[in-house]
Amino acid sequence: MTGTERTGARPDGAAALQEARARSRRRVGVAGAVLAAAVVVAFLATISLGDYPIAPGELLPSLVGSGPARVEFVVTRLRLPRALAGLAVGAALGLAGALFQRLLRNPLASPDVIGVGAGASAAAVTAFTVFGLSGAGVSAAAVLGAAGTATAIVLLARRGRAGGSGLHGVRFVLIGVGLGSALLAVVSWLMTTASLTTAQQTLLWLTGSLNNVTWAATTPLLVAVAVLLPAAFVAARALPRLELGDETAAALGLPVERARLALLAVGVLLVAAAVAVAGPVSFVALVAGPVAARLAGPGRSSLPHAALVGALLLLAADLVARHLIGDVPLPVGVVTGVVGAPYLLWLLARSRTRGAT
Repeated sequence: MTGTERTGARPDGAAALQEARARSRRRVGVAGAVLAAAVVVAFLATISLGDYPIAPGELLPSLVGSGPARVEFVVTRLRLPRALAGLAVGAALGLAGALFQRLLRNPLASPDVIGVGAGASAAAVTAFTVFGLSGAGVSAAAVLGAAGTATAIVLLARRGRAGGSGLHGVRFVLIGVGLGSALLAVVSWLMTTASLTTAQQTLLWLTGSLNNVTWAATTPLLVAVAVLLPAAFVAARALPRLELGDETAAALGLPVERARLALLAVGVLLVAAAVAVAGPVSFVALVAGPVAARLAGPGRSSLPHAALVGALLLLAADLVARHLIGDVPLPVGVVTGVVGAPYLLWLLARSRTRGAT
């Protein structure tokens, strides 16, 4: 090949690379716009639909405080806190699940599978049944339970590793599944010792529900999510280097352990904030990340999409839960479980097939 031919090949290669990058950016932008529009539609539908339907012309004036008093009461006092809680809980779970899955490089590594949600549940049920707490006390217990469980998993996953440092994805997931099973056994035991009324309330919370959400629970959740979402995106800047392996990431100047612990901490706090309000809503964290990656393409750019997918899933599931059976509102966790369980089975079957081949 002559020097002229080699020189002529470079612009073609560079142009192809630029075109590929442009296509990737367009895909990310289009997927983000479509998801954001779907979330807005689901959010407005959550506020509009119900026993007292709100017409589109009355909705916006009521949201800004200039609508009829009766409509404004229904919108701002009854439905808006639930809709905002669904939005924030779904976004928090979706983003946390994507962070865990990418950090541990395992599609099963969502917080509700590896025991973080079980830790929050066990602590909250203990607060319910043993100490008789409610409201903020239960929320604080859920946060402490999630943080304590994640700390235990990290310490156990590190034990036995060469030099006592570093996390192995499969080991982390297996320890989390085992610890989560033990904590769920504790929850079952506490349920058998509780009174019938307490057990019914506890069971509703454990299913995952937005039915009794008020401004008192929604406001702290919104504050927490407003702080944690930007922190998660900042911490996620380390993911591309972490995915190259610890040695390569360290060679590129990344403080590996500090970056990994920061990602785990922000993911756990996102889960804890969501569980503290709505209970352990199942499968949203597991499903959101892979769906976002299919829509926007793999990589760090799909993380905002995971938050949007989580919010859309929860808002849509809550709409179905409220209106599926006449006047009987189901817990939203029932609907997400119906959707998520087949996905988990498909994921396990697909992983087994790949392992066999």
